[in-house]
This record gives sequence, C-alpha cells and structure tokens, in this order.
Amino acid sequence: MAFDLPSRRMALAGGLAAPLLPGLALARPLPRKLVRPTAPFDMPSIGVPDFSSARRFPITDFGADQGDQGRTSAALSAAIKAANAAGAGVVVVPAGTWPTGKVHLKSNVALHLAKGATLLFSEKPADYLPPVQTTWEGLECWNYSPLVYAFACENVAITGPGRLKAKLDVWREWYKRPKPHMDALVALYHQAAKGEPVDARRMTAGEANLRPQFIQFNRCRHVLIEDVSIEDSPFWVIHPFLCTDVVIRRVKIRAHGHNNDGVDPEMSQNVLIEDCVFDQGDDAVSVKSGRDQDAWRLGVPTRNVVMRDCQIRNGHQLMAVGSELSAGIENVFVDNCHFTGDGKGEDGWAVPIANLLFVKTNERRGGFVRNIHMRNVSATKIAGSVLAVDTDVLYQWRTLVPTYERRLTAIEGLRVSDVRVAEAGSVCSLKGEKDLPIRDVRLRRVSVGKVAGPVKTENVTGFSTQ
Repeated sequence: MAFDLPSRRMALAGGLAAPLLPGLALARPLPRKLVRPTAPFDMPSIGVPDFSSARRFPITDFGADQGDQGRTSAALSAAIKAANAAGAGVVVVPAGTWPTGKVHLKSNVALHLAKGATLLFSEKPADYLPPVQTTWEGLECWNYSPLVYAFACENVAITGPGRLKAKLDVWREWYKRPKPHMDALVALYHQAAKGEPVDARRMTAGEANLRPQFIQFNRCRHVLIEDVSIEDSPFWVIHPFLCTDVVIRRVKIRAHGHNNDGVDPEMSQNVLIEDCVFDQGDDAVSVKSGRDQDAWRLGVPTRNVVMRDCQIRNGHQLMAVGSELSAGIENVFVDNCHFTGDGKGEDGWAVPIANLLFVKTNERRGGFVRNIHMRNVSATKIAGSVLAVDTDVLYQWRTLVPTYERRLTAIEGLRVSDVRVAEAGSVCSLKGEKDLPIRDVRLRRVSVGKVAGPVKTENVTGFSTQ
C-alpha cells in the first residue's frame, strides 16, 4: 500500500506534527508507559507500548522449523497476523537459530527474541521482494524490503535478550557500489529533484543493488526496541522514518560494513536512545531529516532527540547531524556517552574515530540545524574534533549530479560542555558559509590532553569558549 504523506493532512499527536496513519482509528487499545527524558529544551514525554499483559504467540505453534527458512518465514508472518487480529500480542522466537526472510510487523505486535534465540536473515535479495515503500539516503523510493519492516503502524516493538543477525554473503559484495549502482542512484536523484511520484521510483530492477536497512519503522507511532542484540547489516541498522514516540534502549549493535550507522532517526520526533552499545562501521547515531526536494516536499523536521548513557566501541562519529537534513533538525541532546575504543577493536577490527559531534551539510540541502547540545562525553583518541561543522560535504555527488537549486542550511545554537578527550586532531573545526554564517556556538569545560591542530572558525558569529 503506497502512502503519500503530502496528500494527507497532518494530525496533532501530543502537540507534535505526526503522520495521519491509515487504519489507526481501528487499532484496538494497548496500554502505554510514559518515558520522561530530561533535556535542556522542552522534551515531551514519550509513550511506548506495554505488552506485559498481552497474549503470547510462539512461532513454533505456527510451524517454524530451524532447518527450513520457508517454514520459519511463513510461521513468523502467520504469528504476526494472529497477534494483530487478537488486538495485541507478543510473537515469541524461542531459543535456537531460526533462518528467515523479511519480517513485516503490524500494529499492536511485539517481536520478542527469547534468551538464546537468533533470527538469522537470508542474504538473498529475492527474499526481500516484492519491493516496499522505503528510502535510500534521504530519498523515497520502492526498494527491497528492510529485513524487519513496519509501515504505518502503531504500538510496535522488538524486545528480548535474543539476537537479530544478517547473513552478508551478497550484501558484502553490494558494499562495493559499482557503476550500475551509482547510475541507479543518479537516476533516483533526478527523479526526486524533478518531483516524480514515489510510486515511479522502482529500484529493484537490473543491478541497482540498493541495500535495504536492517530495521525500518516507516510512518509509525509508539515504537519500542529494547534489550536485543543486532549483528551485521546490509545498510543502516535502525531507521525510524517519519515516526513519533520512539524508544531504543539497552540495544547492542555490532555492524562493521559500509554505511552501517547504528541508529538514524529521520524526520522523526520524540526519540530516546539510551543505554546502548555501538560497534559500527559508520556513525553511532546520525540524525537526519531527508534530502533536498524530497524533504522540502514532506516538510517534517526531526525534533526532540535524546541520546544518553551510551557506549561507543567503534564508529566514525559519536553523533552526526546530516548530511540529509533538508527538512530541518532541532532539539538534540547527547548526555553521558563515551567512546571506549582504543583504535583496535575487540576482534582486531576498528574504524577511525573522526568527531564527537559533527554537523554536515552542503549548498543543496537547505533546512536548518538548531539547539544541539552535548555534555559529559569522553573519548580516548579521535582523529577529528570534539565539535566539527562542515557546510561543503558533497562526497561523490559533487561531480555525479548538478545542483538543481541552491539552498543553504541555517546552523545556530550549538552547545558542548564537560568533554574529556585524551588526544584529538583539534578541539573545534567550524566551516560556515560566507552567505549564511554559523551562529551562537559555545564550548565550556572541554579538556583535550594532546591536540594536533588549532581551533578553526570560518564564517562563524558568536563563538565562545568561556
């Protein structure tokens, strides 16, 4: 079912703009618990589903077989359908390794992985067809289904001490991004820039090879992910897109592949990420809000994101903002998070740590970044800066595609305090636009034992370290 957000009115939920989801009026009530994160801005309470009294639906009751992927996939689908039909339910994956293809959740359903349980996801792209409405790096399209996917759902959860693991045989080859893949991305860029309908953007033909996200909640409300471990991923690991009220807690992620961000909240509001462990091939958390014309069309900023009490073993940035930020990002708070890696990694693998807080954009993005806070953070050795802003991040797109419309990003209100780093490339590197300088940046009590380079501020007004 296609759901074109701009063609529908936005409903107010808890005072915030949220997609009016089809069919939600028919969803049966499920209790919710309120989580009340503290932040240096007006952070609303977050409602998450409470499945403690819900009926349980073991997948073994529906024919799951550890030696048969087809039977297990069918059992998962049947159990999810039954739990949804019952009004609410917990689909239980018991101990053991269970091979499966895609898993599509429904409203009022929790997927629970018991202790010793592993859902082992197929490496075959055909197992993630037919295509679904999803995104690729900030652009909407129809692509391979995310391994776990929910569209226009309310009250959905992934819980339990078990594990979600992706087989990488084929996805690892797709990491290489050969020319047919880049040609497909260029075509998608032009389709979005010209306003072609999302239904026309079909990306599974030929060798486009757009890898799916591991977990995507698309246009959902009241989302909970807690206690699970996630290992390996084709693409971004956890991707709440156009969601409201999301809690991700006590989750352990180990994904060392290309584009393996840990959590990417995009065009989402009221998000809490806490007590998680990140071991990433890319950024630990990257807050996004869509790309260029697609994001201007949707017009939903990312707002009210709290990341606290997390440990980062590997990753390019602790917190990235952008570069897909065209609908705007505001009210982000990072508190008591720590890079603990020593540059080697537990298994000898490591990715260079670049920055603690990195805001990245370019002349095509537009949007805004404001009211971003980081405090009580530590790291061992970082190659980049405690705080970095770069307004000219285009990567390969600089030469692949033209600038259809130039829109600069307004960046203001960056606050960093109580940071301790043993060694860094610099304390701060800020590169603003001459036509739209970065405004109001404050660093307080930032301690770096060994610094390779000086503080850099280009096109910045209102910079203070006192």
